Amino acid sequence: MGLHRAGFTVDGWDIRPQPRYPFEFHQADALEADLDGFDFVWASPPCQSYTRMNRGLLESQGRKKDHPDLIAATRAKLQAWGGPYIIENVEGAPLINPVRLCGSSFGLDVQRHRLFESNIFLLELPCTHGIWVKDKPPQYRLTGKSRIVGCYGNGRGAGDTVGSWRKAMGIDWMTRKELAQAIPPAYSEYLGRQIVTWIKNHQTALR
Repeated sequence: MGLHRAGFTVDGWDIRPQPRYPFEFHQADALEADLDGFDFVWASPPCQSYTRMNRGLLESQGRKKDHPDLIAATRAKLQAWGGPYIIENVEGAPLINPVRLCGSSFGLDVQRHRLFESNIFLLELPCTHGIWVKDKPPQYRLTGKSRIVGCYGNGRGAGDTVGSWRKAMGIDWMTRKELAQAIPPAYSEYLGRQIVTWIKNHQTALR
């Protein structure tokens, strides 16, 4: 959605069905997608192997292989394609010289730090965690900027409704499970606008 707001016509790929995906969707392996004719690619390989919460648990349970590292394969495909790209993932992922964004950078009530690797120069925004004034109890505080909304796991016991997650993320079409895996569209819109400017300048330079 953020890329759409930045000016792109969006096609999406995922190996699993995504019935609430709001744009043209292809259920297929993204690593086998034909990228000819596209101006830009945004890639979000599975992040479970890199999250601090999951990494040790998966290793202790012998299930780390259930979440393969696809970043290197994704990077190789994008480099072979040759156009501008962004690879998004969590802190701890093996990305090269990434920029970092946070919900606080956009005035959102979610502290979701994400990293973005690109083959073009990108500007990042600093965190502004001071917007979350810790003057109220964390439980059952569903409005205002007195605390962070924890959009992860199943949300039980946190006092957060699906509605509060959607408001905090700026996403009104996803289920709780989908929201737990998503990033706010503000991130991709901010970076997508930089990509649009780069593409326009690049095309002008080639004329």
